[in-house]
Amino acid sequence: MPDPRTIMSVAVVMPAHNEDRHIGSALVALKTAADALQQEHPEVPVSVSVVLDSCTDRSADITAAYVAGDSRFGAVNVELRSTGASRDFGIRASLDGLPAEETAKIWLATTDSDSTVPEQWLVRQVELANAGADAILGSVEPDPGDVEPAILRRWLELHPFVEDHPHIYGANLGIRASAYLAVGGFPTLRAHEDHVLVDRLRSHGFAVTATDTTRVVTSGRLQARAPEGFAAYLRALGAELPAATG
Repeated sequence: MPDPRTIMSVAVVMPAHNEDRHIGSALVALKTAADALQQEHPEVPVSVSVVLDSCTDRSADITAAYVAGDSRFGAVNVELRSTGASRDFGIRASLDGLPAEETAKIWLATTDSDSTVPEQWLVRQVELANAGADAILGSVEPDPGDVEPAILRRWLELHPFVEDHPHIYGANLGIRASAYLAVGGFPTLRAHEDHVLVDRLRSHGFAVTATDTTRVVTSGRLQARAPEGFAAYLRALGAELPAATG
């Protein structure tokens, strides 16, 4: 008899707000990861949903080319102006109409449209999920070609690439659908909605695995798109450097 928690399908959700500089690379990486999953697990279908939030640039046009060329890709336009709300919208749309008893077999993966996932991103998440994980916290590396070397060095000092790391990034997060629904999903907050979600998962006793084996490369820009987000954090690291280096 098959394990009722074995992953039977994967849904990827990627929010985007005016990311025409990066979204093409993000979509290429997701296609490669989806191909790798279906080569390793042909019985596990995968879908990729791009949630275009209040976009006024070419993000929608770039995404449309992928939607037209690959039936696994889809896109939706929203006016939420919130990364967390966009993620939640895409996740709930992916789960719409599915019976509750099926959600333990569905894996949700989220990343960002300024990020590139590795080829084995989904393969590794499914492996860990089938081994018992309810959520997977992947690591993130700022793009070395897109961030000042001194800031990158400081980042690496504070965020060593190790297993069981303490960090949480919406750009590299996976979660079993039943666990996501059990804790209410991403809360509607201006910032740190991913941290709140993971705190809720842990407080409810779900198995959370932190790993560096699914490392994502993300933009090293310093112009913040979200309050207290990744870019704002990198900018703060840069501001600390004179005092830190003396």
